[in-house]
Amino acid sequence: MKITERKVTIGEVAEGYINDAEEGVTGYDDQLDIRPKYQREFVYKDKQRDEVIRTVMKGLPLNVIYWVDRGEEFDGDPDVPRYEVLDGQQRTISVCEYVDGSFSVDDKYFYNLPSDQKKKILDYEMFVYICEGTDSEKLDWFKIINIAGEQLTEQELRNAVYAGSWTSDAKRYFSKTGCAADTLAGDYLKGSSIRQEYLETAVLWAASAEGKSIEGYMSEHQHDPSSITLWNYFRSVIDWVQAIFPKKRKEMKGLAWGLYYNEHGKRTDLDPKKLELEIQRLMGDEDVTKKSGIYEYLLTGEEKKLSIRAFDRRDALAAYEKQNHKCAICGEEFEFEEMHADHIKAWSKGGHTTPENCQMLCRDCNLKKGNQ
Repeated sequence: MKITERKVTIGEVAEGYINDAEEGVTGYDDQLDIRPKYQREFVYKDKQRDEVIRTVMKGLPLNVIYWVDRGEEFDGDPDVPRYEVLDGQQRTISVCEYVDGSFSVDDKYFYNLPSDQKKKILDYEMFVYICEGTDSEKLDWFKIINIAGEQLTEQELRNAVYAGSWTSDAKRYFSKTGCAADTLAGDYLKGSSIRQEYLETAVLWAASAEGKSIEGYMSEHQHDPSSITLWNYFRSVIDWVQAIFPKKRKEMKGLAWGLYYNEHGKRTDLDPKKLELEIQRLMGDEDVTKKSGIYEYLLTGEEKKLSIRAFDRRDALAAYEKQNHKCAICGEEFEFEEMHADHIKAWSKGGHTTPENCQMLCRDCNLKKGNQ
């Protein structure tokens, strides 16, 4: 692992600065991807942005900025590397936008400043750490450093480590406000596209289908020319969800749809009409306390996904006294704390969590019944 310290002036970083909504933000004479294509958009508020400029004007230090050496030649020259900003994106864009004349601070645009003040800003030195190494080394290092300012997500860290043609293309689908993934599947995904959470979800699902970790999947595809395979897989997941569960509900948001698809996507016994009737019944069942678990329950039959309502202590004590402190199955006497409240008629067979359906069982009998 190699970490290089460097001081870079604002003037150097702002050289050749371009901020394009589609193509991303570049600077440092085109050697630095400040915001690669479709990565997190500018999130600083005006007050935060202005404070960065005031800090520079006063000659006070900004927090350390982190760059990644992408291991790519710049413009075909092996001696000139290409970099990407890992942390410090918002500060870098703030100073470049100010120099570019995009906003004023305290009613002063950069081009209105006296020449000595302009020079002071352009000569201001930003302290940069540049990281080189293997993918795993860079990822480990970035996870333990004290990232300043806007915290990076796990996926933003991975994007920096596995930067390449595949990552840039994947961001196009998953990492922009109003991106294709948001339009297609915003009702099913949790998190934010610009914080890379949609991309992380899609990669997690695809990686799981191949028995890989997210890092393993991204490492394998890092230099693919496009991410069309990931996008086609993601579309297949959403198409399947919409076919099997055509009625959208708020409980569907954020579920592990890709993992369900990986396991159940080839089943031919899933009838959307019958499933919808079951969903309606379970949504109205007061004993089902986790409504979002209905979908996985219908696919797996695992009752625990529903978090069936337990008997309250009052009903359990009443049953305990009625049974004379004895287990309803083995007939042995136990302390209350040694027993479990159980449904006489199982919930799966139509029993409900009501006092008349409550019995007290010892731990062993309860386990045996549960395993039957």
